[in-house]
Amino acid sequence: MHKKSIVELSASLAKAEISSVELTQHYLKRIKQYNKNLNAFITVIEEQAMQQARLADQRRAKQEYVTPLTGIPIAHKDIFSTKDVLTSCGSRMLSNYIPPYNASIVEKLQDAGMVLLGKTNMDEFAMGSSNENSYYGSVRNPWNPDYVPGGSSGGSAAAVASRIIPCATGTDTGGSIRQPASLCGITGLKPTYGRLSRHGMIAYASSLDSGGILTGNAEDTALLFNYLACFDPKDSTSIQQPTPDYTAKLNQPLDKLRIGIPTEYLAHDLNPDVLNALEQAKSIFLSMGVTFKSISLPHTHLAIPVYYLVSCAECASNLARYDGVRYGYRCKHPKDLTDLYFRSRSEGFGSEVKRRILAGTYTLSGSSYDTHYRRVKRMRHVISNDYQNAFKEVDVILGPTAPTPAFRLGEKLKDPITMYLSDIFTVSNNLAGVPGISIPAGFSSNLPIGIQITGNHFTEAKLLNIAHQFQQQTDWHKRIPEQFA
Repeated sequence: MHKKSIVELSASLAKAEISSVELTQHYLKRIKQYNKNLNAFITVIEEQAMQQARLADQRRAKQEYVTPLTGIPIAHKDIFSTKDVLTSCGSRMLSNYIPPYNASIVEKLQDAGMVLLGKTNMDEFAMGSSNENSYYGSVRNPWNPDYVPGGSSGGSAAAVASRIIPCATGTDTGGSIRQPASLCGITGLKPTYGRLSRHGMIAYASSLDSGGILTGNAEDTALLFNYLACFDPKDSTSIQQPTPDYTAKLNQPLDKLRIGIPTEYLAHDLNPDVLNALEQAKSIFLSMGVTFKSISLPHTHLAIPVYYLVSCAECASNLARYDGVRYGYRCKHPKDLTDLYFRSRSEGFGSEVKRRILAGTYTLSGSSYDTHYRRVKRMRHVISNDYQNAFKEVDVILGPTAPTPAFRLGEKLKDPITMYLSDIFTVSNNLAGVPGISIPAGFSSNLPIGIQITGNHFTEAKLLNIAHQFQQQTDWHKRIPEQFA
């Protein structure tokens, strides 16, 4: 069953070839068998999952509001609030936090009848590119356990790639869906900012955070996206925009498509296998009648510093609420209020989170606000304008998702700057608020390589169409790590 796509599983459930109970039991068994070595899950809710599966089977039997997703198992990144289920953000700070409500994304998929199996591991408060910053330990790449799965949605990516769950949610602040999707050989969609609700998604950097989906292929992603993309009055950043059927145009031919490849991407110090995968992808698209054009995103080199100054400033503001007073971790026997604040935050946060809080606090303080923060806000608009100028010439932009395949665990932990450069091709999307999708496009020494397709605002249907057509010509997305097959 785990080798089937969500679309195929949905068809089997509709024909009563399998039940949701059987499907849920199958995936719970795989989680028990493989998660110990992967560390992809923080929490597994077996009893609640079986209750939801039985309810899904009852709904199908009675034909009471049955959707294509009814009875399909899912896992949520541990940054989404889940009622009565631990939501830790991979942090000691929230290691005892049980939300009284569901995030809107959780609620929508629950209403569609999906079965929640648990919460996936992640870099603490979504800060990281390797999933080595979790209070619950590092997640391992299913293709080679000595390598990272990417981050911060590494738990979700590893779980989907190993087929211990058919799909999972993630969040993307600077590439945290697309980069782990690339490193684990699966499909990851980061939508337009405001397309999916952020209500109940614990904030890292509010103007950059986007919820999204990790699945095995673009067709499955389109199916899930149909139930997630809508206006939410609970989220002040949610945008009222017509919601198309994202599955309707998956099979549309690409013969009139114009794709741009930025010269700045090719000038970057790319891993040779990544460059080769990009060239092979270009050849496949050419055979489908696509037209290519060389374009420029001239401020690509500024994306990393602009991103980290903006995100750290917003993180320092958002994480100020964790003070040991209202909820979350609280130090033992504080001597006074100052000691309570100091020790609760010192003991509750990990090193990467502290690093970004300090950087953000400095950016927002005194003269630094004008020297740094105001300037990077202006540069953010410049980067966004680069995309708008490019989309006057082409329909979408193609490039690598990450400059290298997965790297070894511990390899970049002592060099944060090198680690941050893992996101060189992804952070610009978040600064501009445009959507991007990473799809599998090759391998390097048995480690997956992904390519990224970027579109203008609200062009997710087009991106899914392009990704699906590419996956009709390739089989990279069908490959499963041997030990999990």
